[in-house]
Amino acid sequence: MHDAKDGEEVIQIVPERTKVLACATVIEEMLPLMPPGMTHQVLDFGLHVNPESLKAALQQAIDCAAAATTPKVGTIILGYGLCSMAVVGLRAEGCTLVVPRVDDCIAIFLGSGDAYRAQHYSEPGTYYLTKGWIEAGDVPFADYDRLVERYGEERAEWVLREMLKNYTRLALINTGQYEMDHYRTYSRRTAARFDLRYEEIPGSNALIKKMLYGPWDGDFLITRPGQEISYADFMRRDGA
Repeated sequence: MHDAKDGEEVIQIVPERTKVLACATVIEEMLPLMPPGMTHQVLDFGLHVNPESLKAALQQAIDCAAAATTPKVGTIILGYGLCSMAVVGLRAEGCTLVVPRVDDCIAIFLGSGDAYRAQHYSEPGTYYLTKGWIEAGDVPFADYDRLVERYGEERAEWVLREMLKNYTRLALINTGQYEMDHYRTYSRRTAARFDLRYEEIPGSNALIKKMLYGPWDGDFLITRPGQEISYADFMRRDGA
């Protein structure tokens, strides 16, 4: 539970009546911190390729969670950000939805939207990597062998360099929860291969802790039962 501001409703976080829906990369960071009794469901990270498919999968998962009776779910936490508008239009009948007010999971791994904006302003041409993204193969570098098979080495090299032409830095986010040597080696090698400057930057579990334990303050949007998530909900409000 968190203290209410004037006129703000106090929200009681009951782990046994709370369910987390998150993609494979985000859930990895949440599981070590998840309260006993809180349930979760993992959605395929590949759904991000098509935001409409992700939206449909999320709505189906929300509907199933809201309809469950054992346990009866009162709150659903989405381990997603705006994610190319995939969460806009989602709603839960009979449940409260809680979503971090961020554009995507980079801000989740860095600990806040402000931390991500600071990185973006100082180094706008950054390609970010995490343990989860590397393992999921959801990085352009993982496509190289497939591109070689399809187009040949010269064409594959050109395609990948075109994809990366606006990037100058490859940043590995270290959230502090895993042994990183293997991922450092991969990231350094990849950066050198494509003429990117390698840097390891510290992540943070601050936002994930707030997702799981509160307070659900201005860093989150909260939609009441039956209320749809809107794009306007993601616009940061002064004093929120």
